[in-house]
Amino acid sequence: MRRGYAALALLALIWGASFLFIKVAVQDVSPAMMVLLRAAAGLATIALILAARRQSPFPPGTRQRLLPFVTIAIFGSAWFGFGFGELSISSALASLLNATTPLWTAVFAFWVTPAERPSGLNYVGVAVGFVGTGILIAPDLIGQPLRATTIGTLAVAGAAACYAVAALVQRRRLRGVSPLQVAFWQLAFTVPLALVVAFPTIGTIHLHPASVLSIIALGAGGSGIAYLLYYYMMNTLGATRATTVTFLLPVTAVFWGATLLNESLTVPILVGMVVILLGVFLTSRSRPQRAPAVTENRGVA
Repeated sequence: MRRGYAALALLALIWGASFLFIKVAVQDVSPAMMVLLRAAAGLATIALILAARRQSPFPPGTRQRLLPFVTIAIFGSAWFGFGFGELSISSALASLLNATTPLWTAVFAFWVTPAERPSGLNYVGVAVGFVGTGILIAPDLIGQPLRATTIGTLAVAGAAACYAVAALVQRRRLRGVSPLQVAFWQLAFTVPLALVVAFPTIGTIHLHPASVLSIIALGAGGSGIAYLLYYYMMNTLGATRATTVTFLLPVTAVFWGATLLNESLTVPILVGMVVILLGVFLTSRSRPQRAPAVTENRGVA
């Protein structure tokens, strides 16, 4: 369990900077192309690790697991939503919306993973978290509900929900499979899916050193190494707890966005951050364990 939370802390450090890298990358490439290059770099990283460890990418029963692999590739490719969204919203706001992932996970877990069904307090956290999301979206909905920033905000919020679906599919259908193998197959299916979408935008690529470095960081770190940590957490902490890694991301993302991209911190962002983090905290609280019943031994006279 301690290793699981250590992985969570390290993953938060890696993913906390991803919103910054996405913001830089989409200045030179389309969101679809960013996903394609990121997935390819991540796949190469995982393949190198598998080769170094002399581990096969094929888990037992690979054919029976192809559908779950494809499913998590489709829903895990929500990077499209983040790339598209960050064309019109800040990396700080994107990270805050990403923090709703465990809230979506708690909602979906009620039906998908009954054994890990959240408690009443967890669902209070879900409600609080959605209120926080509403606070973030409200300024864009008032008066001009179809502005680009509103669409971008909804795109990122939808991506967070997709992450929750991918997490629960992994927990339900791929439990116990090596994190390396899960990451390999997810990225292996993501590459052709992204290629189909990104192909029409190939002629618009104008790479600069900053965007190249950002894509490499996103692929090797944000997808390759990060997926190993993420799926390790899935197997040790469970889906809802693992997705609470997003509890730590807004703080680091807001810091990077403010210091390196000079992004402003508005009152709705600060208030929304506090409310969302409170919701995620309540969502991550463990269900209290009932003490086993004690049977009194009166003996026989």
